[in-house]
Amino acid sequence: MRTQSVETDVVVVGGGLAGVAAAVSAARLGRRVALIGNRPVLGGNSSSEVRVWVCGATAHGNQRWARETGVIGELYVENQYRNPEGNPIHWDDVVLDAVRAEDNIELFLNTDVREVAAHGPEEARVIDAVTGWTMGSEITTTFTAPVFLDCTGDGLVGHLAGARYRLGKEGRSEFGEDWAPEEPKREFLGSTLLFYSKDLGRPVDFVAPDSTIDITQTPIPESRIIRSGDSGAAYWWVEWGGELDIVDDNERIRDELRGVILGIWDYIKNSGRFDAETLDLEWIGNIPGKREYRRFIGDYTLHQGDIVGQTSFEDGVAFGGWSIDLHPAGGMYATGSGAVQRFSNGVFEIPYRSLYSQNVGNLLMAGRLVSATHIAFGAARVMATCAAMGEAAGTAAAIAVAESTTPRGVHDSHLARLRQTLLRQDATLIGVANDDPDDLARRATVTASSHTRSIATGEEGQPHPLADDLGIVVPVSEELGGLSLHLESTADTTLVVEAYLTDLPQNVIPVHRVAAASVPVMAGGARWIDVELPYAADRPRNVIVVVRADPAVTVFTTTQLPPGVLTLVHRVDNDDQNVEISRDELIVQWPTKPLRGRTVLFRAYPESAVLAPERATSGYSRPYDGPNMWASEPMSEGRDEWLRLDWDEPVTAREVRLVFDDDVDLELNTLHHHRSPDRVIPQLVRDYRVEVQSEAGWVVVAEVAGNRRRQRVHALPDDLGAFSAARLVISATNGAREARVIAFRVQR
Repeated sequence: MRTQSVETDVVVVGGGLAGVAAAVSAARLGRRVALIGNRPVLGGNSSSEVRVWVCGATAHGNQRWARETGVIGELYVENQYRNPEGNPIHWDDVVLDAVRAEDNIELFLNTDVREVAAHGPEEARVIDAVTGWTMGSEITTTFTAPVFLDCTGDGLVGHLAGARYRLGKEGRSEFGEDWAPEEPKREFLGSTLLFYSKDLGRPVDFVAPDSTIDITQTPIPESRIIRSGDSGAAYWWVEWGGELDIVDDNERIRDELRGVILGIWDYIKNSGRFDAETLDLEWIGNIPGKREYRRFIGDYTLHQGDIVGQTSFEDGVAFGGWSIDLHPAGGMYATGSGAVQRFSNGVFEIPYRSLYSQNVGNLLMAGRLVSATHIAFGAARVMATCAAMGEAAGTAAAIAVAESTTPRGVHDSHLARLRQTLLRQDATLIGVANDDPDDLARRATVTASSHTRSIATGEEGQPHPLADDLGIVVPVSEELGGLSLHLESTADTTLVVEAYLTDLPQNVIPVHRVAAASVPVMAGGARWIDVELPYAADRPRNVIVVVRADPAVTVFTTTQLPPGVLTLVHRVDNDDQNVEISRDELIVQWPTKPLRGRTVLFRAYPESAVLAPERATSGYSRPYDGPNMWASEPMSEGRDEWLRLDWDEPVTAREVRLVFDDDVDLELNTLHHHRSPDRVIPQLVRDYRVEVQSEAGWVVVAEVAGNRRRQRVHALPDDLGAFSAARLVISATNGAREARVIAFRVQR
């Protein structure tokens, strides 16, 4: 046994996705980071030890253009390429490799932090050091740094430091939450164990162990959906402990959960109700996946109104989109639904003030322990959202160290810098425009070889009876005159078509009607009809064209979606029968999942500048009041497309940052709950080069073949000198017809 001391700029305790994102983001900003995890693998609940799929703002496809970017976005895209089968063991290595790629991170696995040294009065505590024990190596390590991050989930570091926190459910009146109980209750979301099964192709017996719980003596067979072919996170509802102490009773909770899993398997194998003769258990988790325990109190407490009302915060640093997802305290033994969910009509913001402690001056936190009520936590707790918060907290920690200030000091004096740094990193941020003075592209003249002028599909598609109202999301720049639809009809009818605007820039739901038309349609075969829908836009934005259901009409759909186009279907879509979903929200009434990746054959007119070259320097790095990207005309073989920046006077710079379209509407669940067939996202640019124009002419400063990433950062040579223009030349995409660029930044 030995002892050691480690001094760094930032100490991150917790090896889940929040801690990983925090450590990576701080390290990339030049800070020396100690990342401490108490398990042998990184990833927390998403690791192969627990095997919960990574959910986030996409909410299994319920939200639109909502997938996270930044660190967690990189992990998603890499996992899609490396791990098409959704193997949790391969996911472990995706996460581990991302951490090991950062030279500034010193990783301590199997290290359990049990002691915290702190000083100061209750209202102004300061952490001096944390001490951890590395099992197997028998090493005691004391970690010191100016700034600490508690990403442990249960919040042990903050607790030992004296940070204020909440446990359980707040009363309804404290934050005006109508989903909260009348009076406070010390009840939690319970913990879960999962299991995997496999088909051996031959008969397999199952002899129930003594610890098996007979589920026929419980409400489970009647109140939960059990299917022999399901395993893994499909059994998320195997949950218990909400009426106990999640931490203190952890061992009791684990034993109960394991007994019920054995009981479920006994029921599947031996009740005679299932075709399961050749199935066998492959794996049962032994570490309960916890959902809730301590929630620290920051300078702001996120609450229900912020989620459903989509509060816009001056210090918004991350976003979520998962529903307010509340489970019964009785868990799997409750007789009602396994969960009750209420969605916001689009993504919601998370303020920076919820990511640092109210009373521990050098403590940041990220993950399920952030400053939120029980109700709001129900939406912010999922792992991709936790990682988005982790990136924001890690970035803030790096700035705090650089400026010799506290996390609160970053809010008070460096908030704009924090948000612009996150935007430059392509982090999970909404509604923040690029006003970085160091981005020279902002003052350049932008031109291109071409751009998509006509928002239109091709000519051929598959018939789709108009049984439901359909909404076509059409991005416009200055005006919409109308559109042509390709359809056929079995009878003379009058087709009703309407144009709507949404309520908030990040939302994609029909709210405000701005135009309508009733078009006579004669019985007959497929043809194009014109629909006049005049609307003058005050800025680039999305218009949702609603084609009302008509039993006589068949439209045609295609997979060739123009950039910025989605299709909504006016019907409630719920694919998990264990969940009760509030149907009051428009996002639930108008899902995109039924026609995800398809749209109606249409042609919008007149031509539009919504995908013009200057959109790549528009300031937004994701869909927000429109697609915010440049898209070329359809590429042809042998012809490059280019995007060019010109300056009035020569400039000098240190790097070029490129952000390509990776279809943030596509859910990339780590275990492929919703599976995309493409290992590399087709919309991504594949082959390109970056050139600058110096006195000597055009110089190639970067050239990439086979790109499969959204953001690429290219350092410029130290001896490059000044240049008057920069050009991105694109030779091929990974499948999309157009070259698409979201951001072209030149940083000094």
